[in-house]
Amino acid sequence: MSLARAQSSITPGHPFKRVAQSREGRIMKIGVIGTGPIGTTLARRLSAGGHDVAVANSRGPETIGAEALEFGAHAVTAADAVQGKDVIVLSIPFGRIPAMAPLIASVPGQTVVIDTSNYMPHRDGAIEAVDNGQVESLWVTEQLGRPVVKAWNAVLSQTFQAKDAPAGTPDRIALPVAADSEEARRVGMRLVDETGFDPFDAGTLADSWRQQPMTPAYCTELGLQDLEKALDSADRDEAPRNRDRMMERYFEYASTPTLEQLVELNRSLHRC
Repeated sequence: MSLARAQSSITPGHPFKRVAQSREGRIMKIGVIGTGPIGTTLARRLSAGGHDVAVANSRGPETIGAEALEFGAHAVTAADAVQGKDVIVLSIPFGRIPAMAPLIASVPGQTVVIDTSNYMPHRDGAIEAVDNGQVESLWVTEQLGRPVVKAWNAVLSQTFQAKDAPAGTPDRIALPVAADSEEARRVGMRLVDETGFDPFDAGTLADSWRQQPMTPAYCTELGLQDLEKALDSADRDEAPRNRDRMMERYFEYASTPTLEQLVELNRSLHRC
C-alpha cells in the first residue's frame, strides 16, 4: 500500500489530515454501544466535539457511569442508540457481535456502522471461521448482514485515553481505518481524527487483517509513515502465533504491565 494511494482522500494543503470531506464540520447523531474503556472514551471525545451522542450497554441506561456522559452524551437503551443515527459504533467484545444483528437490521442502509472489536479466543471462545483464516471484519459483516468500518481496534485503551493530540502535532499517533465504502471510510477517518489520532486509509475490509491483533500495526503507537510500513509488512500467518507468544510473555510479568511495557511487548514481536 503506497502512501500515494493512502492519501487519495487527503484534504488539499494538509498532507496528512484525512477527513470526511463531504460531511466536514457537520454535527452527527452517533450511537455508541459499549461502555468499556474504548466505548467510554469515544462517548466522551465525540460528545465533547459537539456531536449528538447516545451511549448504551447491555445492562441498561441506569448503569452507565457519569464519566461517559460528562460532555453531553446521553444514556439510552441499545434499541434507542441505533435509531435515527448517522453513525453507530459497536464497541463490544467480538464474540457478542452476532447479538447485534437484529438491532442493526432495523437501521437504514446509509447509516455508517463502525466496529472496534478484535477476536480474542481466550475471551470470545473459539470461532471456527476466523480460526480458519477468515478476516475478522468480513466475519463481522456476515454476522450483521452489512459491511462495517473497522476503526479504533488497533489502539490500546490506555493509549486512546491518554495520548490523543490535536491535528498537526508532531509524532501524533496514527490509526488504520478500513471499509469497503469510500464514503463510510471517510466518515470513520474524520471521527478518528476528531478523537485525537491521525487516520490512515487502510483500504478495504479484505485487507483489514493487516490491522488485526498482533500484526505490526496493532497497538504499537506508530505515526503515519511508520504505520504504512507496518501495514505493508504484516504477515497473515504469523499474527496468530504472535498472539500466543504475546500472551505467554504477558503472564511473565510479576505485576500488571504498564502502558509503556505493553507497547514495547507488542513491538518486540515484530523484530528480527
